[in-house]
Amino acid sequence: MTAVGTGPAVETHALHKRYGRTVALESLDLRVERGEVFGLLGPNGAGKTTTVKLLLGLTRPTSGEGRLLGRPMGDREARRRTGYLPELFRYPAWLRAHEVLRLHCELAELPRRRWSGEIETALERVGLRTRGDDKVSGFSKGMQQRLGLGVALLGDPEIVILDEPTSALDPLGRDEVRGIIRDAGARGTTVILNSHLLGEVERLCDRVTIVHRGRAIAAGPVRELLGEPALRIRVSGIADPTALLGAFGPVVGTDDSGTLLRPLDPVRVPDVVAAVVAAGGRVHAVQPGRGSLEDAFLDLVRSDGVARHQDVGIAP
Repeated sequence: MTAVGTGPAVETHALHKRYGRTVALESLDLRVERGEVFGLLGPNGAGKTTTVKLLLGLTRPTSGEGRLLGRPMGDREARRRTGYLPELFRYPAWLRAHEVLRLHCELAELPRRRWSGEIETALERVGLRTRGDDKVSGFSKGMQQRLGLGVALLGDPEIVILDEPTSALDPLGRDEVRGIIRDAGARGTTVILNSHLLGEVERLCDRVTIVHRGRAIAAGPVRELLGEPALRIRVSGIADPTALLGAFGPVVGTDDSGTLLRPLDPVRVPDVVAAVVAAGGRVHAVQPGRGSLEDAFLDLVRSDGVARHQDVGIAP
């Protein structure tokens, strides 16, 4: 693969996009390194899809700048080296899988001598090698999603942008798509995963940026965003487990799955269990670990909402 340009795979500075009175992006700063699997997260309307459209040159910024593969957003050569799977896509039901791929080889202006090899490689990568002659009308939702990934991977792109690639799939379909994404990352392809399924992002991504109301409110490795080590423990036989467990660390939540302590050094787990037993309680489950990406996401978005209200003097 011959790299296009130099520098990060994606970089934006103070990127701003307004549609009439609606602000879709507000001074967005974003950086995606080459070769990483990157998650772009945010609530509906946060500006994720607008960011993708700007990077691909499908719309123009109101102000600010950005670069894709070291070239200005929308640059033809950078787009040629970019694979894209939109959230909502439909292929004509009467086309066969290899015909869909052949059509996109032509749209991507790949040399005709490469079409056969590119199509076979794409079908192999997404697990459809034996289904190339089958019509799209006979494909399940998961198979259509895999075919869409095959289209995005045509030409061995340097960067692949995937918008909700596992949305609406069953657990088996999601697992298959995760394997394809991991394989692309292992080959050194930069992958940007735009998703509201935080569990998927937590499993797949090296780093994430969380966007809220058009701004990046947090960015970094997934493990850093998950925060300090935590302990979830489920007990019975104690009238007030929060008071007992609070001696070992902040109790940040209680639900049907147990009481969550954070932070907690894992070496103190035996002490916590011993304290519960000494108080006459029973321990049903102990799960050391960290908070989930969903917890971190909700905390950050809610905190950003409170801060914005306070900035303008409105009670949250």
